[in-house]
Amino acid sequence: MLVTIVAGARPNFMKIAPIIKAIFKAQDQGLSIQYRLVHTGQHYDKKMSGDFFEQLGIPDPHINLECGGGTQAEQTAGIMVKFEKDLMENRPDVVLVVGDVTSTMACSIAAKKLCVDVVHVEAGIRSGDMTMPEEINRIVTDSICDHYFTTSKQANDNLKKQQVPDSSVHFVGNTMIDTLFQNLDRLIKPSFWDEQKLSPGNYFLTTLHRPSNVDDPEKLKSLLNAITSSTEEFPIVFPVHPRTRKIIDSNNIPTDKLIMIDPLGYLEFIYLVKNAKGIITDSGGITEEATVLHIPCLTLRNSTERPETVTQGTNELIGDNIEKLKLYLKKILDNNWKKGTVPELWDGNTSERIVNVLYAIYQKELAAAV
Repeated sequence: MLVTIVAGARPNFMKIAPIIKAIFKAQDQGLSIQYRLVHTGQHYDKKMSGDFFEQLGIPDPHINLECGGGTQAEQTAGIMVKFEKDLMENRPDVVLVVGDVTSTMACSIAAKKLCVDVVHVEAGIRSGDMTMPEEINRIVTDSICDHYFTTSKQANDNLKKQQVPDSSVHFVGNTMIDTLFQNLDRLIKPSFWDEQKLSPGNYFLTTLHRPSNVDDPEKLKSLLNAITSSTEEFPIVFPVHPRTRKIIDSNNIPTDKLIMIDPLGYLEFIYLVKNAKGIITDSGGITEEATVLHIPCLTLRNSTERPETVTQGTNELIGDNIEKLKLYLKKILDNNWKKGTVPELWDGNTSERIVNVLYAIYQKELAAAV
């Protein structure tokens, strides 16, 4: 059987790396399963793409569609046109998409239009916030897929509300955590670590990239001021998304106390996550890694598609409430943070479960078709 795996943006790469490794392991065990890796090019610069392939040991893609840049509509259309062509020339038994980026939605639509089955890894998660492009991508993708691999029982419940048959939903866990466990002994100390006199537990880590937090210069200034004024003497490491840096620079937003650096490779970034005193972010994925590593995490959003990181893990939703942000930072400083637990099946074996389920489904269908 042939599986076409789609990846296009930085969050995807961490999710596909362990799946490809699991396919190699299945091949070693004698299973007849092959893959074709399609990189859409949604993230196309080295820091957002190439470094991740190298560090995570992802093989070179069979094709790069080179669909970076443009508006969301232009990018979606470009990916669909080029992916459709690739599918017609290299028709697989199933297309596997991961996460919630534009590439995931665009490739799902193109495949289903050609009557190719689609399976969605990380299906069923919902934030309830329709202002997020990712939420639209999730809903559209999950409305047309054939099989759904989920990270939590709440995601299962979301799909049940959508009337997805139980037989199509497979609770397998979280491939991001597979990647985390596979690389914990390979983490790289960032080059600035010693120069900045950093040590485990003596700094905060922050990431900000969502338009709702960074597009308004006054709001961004307010958030950064609250963070820097409420973390006592602790330095704040800030890997800055290119869009965020442009807004900071063009509006002369003060950055005292911030250690502003370019986006990092996976191994350097997780080194920072693992050793931080606390994390302030508007990312979803980082909350998962913080939960497994038992690092206090504050999310500057009003909703999350990963509620298990709040109800079970070490994450708390802050929104844009400055007073709440200061209050929760004080809790971290006082070492008064909840311990949290690791959600069910976030055990590092998710990718093997996915490959085994895929093989059982599609090898059986192929045999029946003969």
